[in-house]
Amino acid sequence: MQIKSREWAVFWFTITYVAGFTIWFFSRGNYEFIWYVLTMMGMIALAALGLRKAEFPAALLWALSLWGLAHMAGGGVPVGGSVLYNWMIWHVGGEGELAILKYDQAVHAYGFGVTAWMLWHLMVRHYPATEGSWTALTYPAFGAMGLGALNEIIEFIAVLGIPDTNVGGYYNTGLDLVFNAAGAIVAVVTIALVRRFR
Repeated sequence: MQIKSREWAVFWFTITYVAGFTIWFFSRGNYEFIWYVLTMMGMIALAALGLRKAEFPAALLWALSLWGLAHMAGGGVPVGGSVLYNWMIWHVGGEGELAILKYDQAVHAYGFGVTAWMLWHLMVRHYPATEGSWTALTYPAFGAMGLGALNEIIEFIAVLGIPDTNVGGYYNTGLDLVFNAAGAIVAVVTIALVRRFR
């Protein structure tokens, strides 16, 4: 398989930070995030296997890699006696688990926005007749929301198998799903506007 230089750049950047955070998680006994490292390695392998069929643009590959970095940093960078995931970027409202806007929520919105972009790219690449249609926008949005729900299942498995996770409770899960959906919707609306006015 022919790998382009811009793809190698994203690959080495991603592998470097994954390796660094893996060492960091092991050194701190943070076994919850080892589960996420394994999941991420699976995602990297899937992207690599489908690279030539998908022909992801470089910007999308970088966006996916930066999502991974934001995720690793969220669980690994200590902030105020906790981790970056619990950091309140800007207090919009709510208290406790219902507080908005945390770093975790922003990463969920960004990540599943990027997921919707990726699904849109795959749809219009493999089914070019759908480009510009509602199908090419709604399916990626709903697909990203579904993958966001799968992410919550992965977090649930971590809660069941690993003591003292930092995943949060019911409200946290609900807000994660809301921010996943918000990110997906913003992404497809942005795609619709950019594609229409370019």
